[in-house]
Amino acid sequence: TNYPGATPQQVEEEVTYHIEEAMQQLGQLKRLKKTISREGQSEIDIEFKDGYYADDMPDIYDEVRRKVKDMVHKLPPGAQEPQVNDDFADVFGIYLAVTGDGYSWRDLKDTAEELKKQFILLKGVRKVQLGGEISEEVIVEISRTKLAELGIALETIGRVLDSQNVVSDAGRIRVGEDYISIWPTGEFRSVSEIENVLISSDERKLIRLGDIATIRRVYQEIPDSFMYHNGKPAITLAVSALPGVNVVEIGALIEAKLEELQNIIPVGMEIDDIYNQPREVEKSVSGFVNSVVEALIIVVVVLLLFMGLRVGLIIGAVLLITVSGTLWLMNMFGIELQRVSLGALIIALGMLVDNAIVVSEGMMIRIQRGMNAVQAGTEVVGQTNMALLGGTVIGILAFSSIGLSDNNTGEFARSLFYVILISLSLSWITAITVTPMLCALLLKPDPNAGDAEDAYSGKGFVLFRNVLKSAIKLRYLTIGVVFTLFGLGVWGFTHIKQGFFPSASTPIFFVDTWEVEGTDIRQTRDDTLRLGAFIRSLPGVEKTSSVVGQGLTRFTLVYEPESPFSSYSQILVRTEDRDQIPEMQRQIKEFIARELPDTEPKIKNLRIGPGRDAKIEARFGGPDPVVLRELSEQAKAIMRADPEAIEVRDDWRQPVKKIRPIFNEQVGRELGITRDDLSAFLQSATEGAPVGIYRDGIRLLPIKLRSPEEERSDVGNLQDIQVWSPVLNHSVPVSQVVDGFETVFENSMIRSRNRKWTIIASCNPAGELADPLFARLRPQMEAIELPPGYMLDWGGEYEDSIEAQDALFKQLPMGFLMMIIVTVLLFSSVRQPLIIWLVVPLAVIGITAGLLGYGGSFDFMALLGSLALIGLMIKNSIVLVEEIDLQIAQGKPPLTGVLDATVSRMRPVMMAASTTILGLIPLLSDVFFVNMSVTMMAGLGVATVLTLIVLPTMYATLFRMPFDQDA
Repeated sequence: TNYPGATPQQVEEEVTYHIEEAMQQLGQLKRLKKTISREGQSEIDIEFKDGYYADDMPDIYDEVRRKVKDMVHKLPPGAQEPQVNDDFADVFGIYLAVTGDGYSWRDLKDTAEELKKQFILLKGVRKVQLGGEISEEVIVEISRTKLAELGIALETIGRVLDSQNVVSDAGRIRVGEDYISIWPTGEFRSVSEIENVLISSDERKLIRLGDIATIRRVYQEIPDSFMYHNGKPAITLAVSALPGVNVVEIGALIEAKLEELQNIIPVGMEIDDIYNQPREVEKSVSGFVNSVVEALIIVVVVLLLFMGLRVGLIIGAVLLITVSGTLWLMNMFGIELQRVSLGALIIALGMLVDNAIVVSEGMMIRIQRGMNAVQAGTEVVGQTNMALLGGTVIGILAFSSIGLSDNNTGEFARSLFYVILISLSLSWITAITVTPMLCALLLKPDPNAGDAEDAYSGKGFVLFRNVLKSAIKLRYLTIGVVFTLFGLGVWGFTHIKQGFFPSASTPIFFVDTWEVEGTDIRQTRDDTLRLGAFIRSLPGVEKTSSVVGQGLTRFTLVYEPESPFSSYSQILVRTEDRDQIPEMQRQIKEFIARELPDTEPKIKNLRIGPGRDAKIEARFGGPDPVVLRELSEQAKAIMRADPEAIEVRDDWRQPVKKIRPIFNEQVGRELGITRDDLSAFLQSATEGAPVGIYRDGIRLLPIKLRSPEEERSDVGNLQDIQVWSPVLNHSVPVSQVVDGFETVFENSMIRSRNRKWTIIASCNPAGELADPLFARLRPQMEAIELPPGYMLDWGGEYEDSIEAQDALFKQLPMGFLMMIIVTVLLFSSVRQPLIIWLVVPLAVIGITAGLLGYGGSFDFMALLGSLALIGLMIKNSIVLVEEIDLQIAQGKPPLTGVLDATVSRMRPVMMAASTTILGLIPLLSDVFFVNMSVTMMAGLGVATVLTLIVLPTMYATLFRMPFDQDA
């Protein structure tokens, strides 16, 4: 909401207050996330409750507009109608820059406009947005001294110019059979015609405006923003695609259209991409497809090596069928191929063969012993299908918390759950249908095969049986050792680095700089161009794109543009290789510290998931801005005292200088001069006051009246500005109606959160992870003594992580409850499920060892990996315990049943673990999935030992089986 001329305090009290009050009536409101009240403008960011999706938003935005419309009458005179921005979330994945040496902004914009008209017609394109435009304006420069001499009031000139160029209806008249419109001449057809406007002086003489004023058509001297690409002035073209459209195809259409339009693009004008999402997606997807193929090959090779040619081909064929079916169903349900869904497919690959391995293993043993294939299939499927179904359901339930999580992190990673749900469900169906059929077709009886015991008489099986027998014999020692390792694992887990989401692998980073608040945007521009030139001189830099005064257009989902500030600039740097970035960032920091010491830089990588620019944020809330600033200064001092804390700042920035003329109301009334008159004359004498509109085709150019450069460049001339007195009918100096000028400092903005004034002190860690620094700063910050009515809470990565985990853990109890119910229903008892669930926490041994050994961090994706690991462990454990119960039920001695069942399940369990572990190898090179992969690989390696050694030992212990030497 614009409120021209108002101070931040006036904006806060007269505008922001009423809008916030209206927004709080929204039932969908989660919080008023961020409110900025600054000179002449109110900006409110609204965050809605979790659980609303894209289809719900249009109705919510309509309600927002209704609430705003209902309160507009409360706004003060001069406040403009609030604008609801409901398309800020549009992602413009194709981001182009139009540049050209020797071309004007108008030339660049004309070309960009033509391209926009062509792009919007392409199938699948939703919106095309221009950026970096610098508008034109008509400047009428006239000396205030000359006006005073002629006795001409500024409002007289403004009134004439405003009326001269207005389209008006002069009526129509019948002439014979025709009805003809009347259209008087006199409107401006060119800027030069404005010079011929006649103005009446106090002597009733008509004076040609061009004789007393200089009239020019120019670009805005102080625009809202500047845009540069590789140091050259640029106009940007941002293209967004319709939902559900393949962005790679859109990219191809745009490139083809650009090639087709080469004949209309002026020679020397260049179109370069700032960010090309289709190209990045194609590269990423092709890389992921390669990873999927690699994982598929690894899984099939492992199967062929350890299961034999025929069984390996059977399971490989079932895997291909399952993967193909998964891709078909993903397409049918509109689940797009992107980083998360493709990663889920790789994660699922190893899990998909579990069911097929169990069935094919059982049928292979039986068919080799001479059993009829149909009978073998019936027996194996009949004995294992419920256990496999239960294990599959539990594997799916392990991911259910992310599928049901309703916050933004859950929404970001939700396709992971859907892909797992589809693929694992298909794996069970194909295991009990396609697998028996292929086994019946390809497996043949082995005339040399003996009984069931002979099938497991190999050296590996015998060695494993002896190890297991020793573990059961020394059961209390075994359990004691395992729980000791568990204790060490829990202790070691506290030393694992904590994180939220990693940076992206795209070789892009940002350099944000903040000048001292109140800095002229032209000074910010000059410093930004200087910094950009240095960055381009560094080896490995491909290109830079700089925007001054605001952030870039939102070109990726997780990029959030900064609010407009004249003191702010951002440079996007594209490098040849991601590994070059750390050294570049070091050199840039040194350059800024040396050459631009008054700026506050923030150098950040492109994020890949949810998060924010400042990883550590301390929010202080309370009623007094002075106290808030004092608390913020204390917090920043603590941050600066830590050598690992960098980019320390607060979001209220520095107070700004303001010149305040002290208006003498008594003298003003005597002269007929109001405070509004004083403001208008001061504006026209400095930056220029709008007095009309010049129509130029599709463009509307403001006409501004101002003093010449020599009269407005010196602040000392303010007291000589002439103000028209209607009482005296001539101009008087400003010094006659003001008692002097004072320079004061005031807050450039007032920020609040949930209707409480809030200042945020923030910093970033020098390294990649914020948790160690946060752990050191937190106790010191919380030791700050807060006055009554003030509060401190934590934002940044800590808040994001807590909210994501809370949303996840809110669903975990239901997921775990369902998993427990499934295990109890499968066994119709308590002891077997108890054994299975006692083994689950022991997975922390492997997780800790893996992440500490690899140097990884336990981030959000590692948390998901842990949940997947739990599902895999329970699934394997169910199949094993089911087999133990079956062997004992067939009349074998209890300990013999435990040993035989575990030996018979050794190969399926090890194969399932091996295929999953090895199938995850391609993800180790992906920054997004690496911690999840390490968690699952290390955890599953330990879990395999736990399943095959510790679980049977616990089974024998809880069922109090005496040790039988002959078992």
